[in-house]
Amino acid sequence: MPHVISAAILGINAEPITIETDISQGMTCFTIVGLPDTAVKEARERIRSAIRNSEFEFPRHRVIVNLAPADIKKQGPVYDLPIAISLICSGKPSYTDQLAKTVILGEVALDGSVRPINGILTAALMAVRCGYTHMIVPKENVAEAVVVPNLSVIGVETLLRAIEHLNGLCPIEPSVYQEDQTAVIKFPIDFQHIKGQMHAKRGLEIAAAGAHNVLLKGPPGTGKTLLARAIPSILPKLTTQESLEVTSIASVAGLLERGQGLVRTRPFRSPHHSCSAVSLVGGGAWPRPGEVSLSHRGVLFLDELPEFSRHVLEHLRQPLEDGEVTVSRAAATLRFPSRFLLIAAMNPCPCGYATDPKRTCICTTRSTSLYKKRISGPLLDRFDLVIDVPNLDVQTLIGDTLAEESSSVRARVESARNRQSDRFTNLGLFTNSEIPTSRIREWCQPSPEGRIVLEHSLNTQSLSPRGYSRVLKVARTIADIEGSDQIEEKHVSEALSYRIIDAVG
Repeated sequence: MPHVISAAILGINAEPITIETDISQGMTCFTIVGLPDTAVKEARERIRSAIRNSEFEFPRHRVIVNLAPADIKKQGPVYDLPIAISLICSGKPSYTDQLAKTVILGEVALDGSVRPINGILTAALMAVRCGYTHMIVPKENVAEAVVVPNLSVIGVETLLRAIEHLNGLCPIEPSVYQEDQTAVIKFPIDFQHIKGQMHAKRGLEIAAAGAHNVLLKGPPGTGKTLLARAIPSILPKLTTQESLEVTSIASVAGLLERGQGLVRTRPFRSPHHSCSAVSLVGGGAWPRPGEVSLSHRGVLFLDELPEFSRHVLEHLRQPLEDGEVTVSRAAATLRFPSRFLLIAAMNPCPCGYATDPKRTCICTTRSTSLYKKRISGPLLDRFDLVIDVPNLDVQTLIGDTLAEESSSVRARVESARNRQSDRFTNLGLFTNSEIPTSRIREWCQPSPEGRIVLEHSLNTQSLSPRGYSRVLKVARTIADIEGSDQIEEKHVSEALSYRIIDAVG
């Protein structure tokens, strides 16, 4: 009895599933066991029709298919193809050696054609981790699986073609990964098209260099949203490891275009303020990644921050601190990565004109206070930089002078990221914002003059221990941008200038 190997997608990870088929004498029936969901149970009719329409005979006996291990929930149509192959190959020892080293996934149509599925990259990574050398996937998913090294990927369009490959009648050549080195990434918004706001641009450069969270505040129409949407243009390219992480999440969530390989651009997610807690951090009856995970290694932009439900915003505290989301359900506890750069924007009051010298604020003191209290102190303390975005003066607004291009800013950001990469070699860290508390003394030690400035600030600004650590991390990033190994007084002072949280609350 040849065993067929498939995969169960659990969060953004995968576990191997062994498909066992038993065909015995008895009343004709077709049963699938092993904790299948409705989609897996309905595979019986799809598989029956696909086998007959592929010129094979469906067994007229008692058929039992077991998906092992039985305590892992099986969901989705990913088991159609491996179950169909298991039925066709059952009782034929010649297939045993070939199937023992091959992971198979795919949905089958009634006519025997194979349809693409989600989560292929995650399954491919599992296959290599568990020692499998071959993988049979839908033709449209080949570009996704072939990026994993040391894995021979076979793309099939029909069930018949898969069987012909396995029995050696018409072998399929494995696909070869070919990275497009000529692809040029274009960004819709460039820094040079944003007039003025030099202070805000400097703050965003620091944020991009160290992945520090930013809160933009100012009157309506001053460019807060435009600045936030321009930040992808100054972020460095994804490393190979980051790209694999981002692509795995997009694959599980079904966000990859058919035929797409690795994701090469950092994600930018901007959920509406009416979103629920589940859509933001992930969850559901069978947990799926939320916006904080879909923006992993990229940007999560929350426009009109106080308009979000306070209950929803409080769910951000764990992913911001830990870099991952833990979703617990009766069936399983799953973890989703969530290392993202948080950019938020807000007005100073409900009408927005409390700090605008040219407009009169019509808000009462009470309404303004309630507006600001929608953001809790613990969440506010997790913003590393608070940046004022004021109205532009007339000359700057109507002038024709272009600002510095994003490419120039990105070069400095990449240089700073390279210094961080050298610092964190073999530690699993990518940016200064991820520095653990235990290593702050080692990597973020200021000069004696910088220490004096910091001590003075601790006495006057009432920094929390978390705020103190974040100031040091930001100062470390500023020093990296300037190519300095030592955190100087000016670096600490600039980092502190972005921590004036009293101006918000």
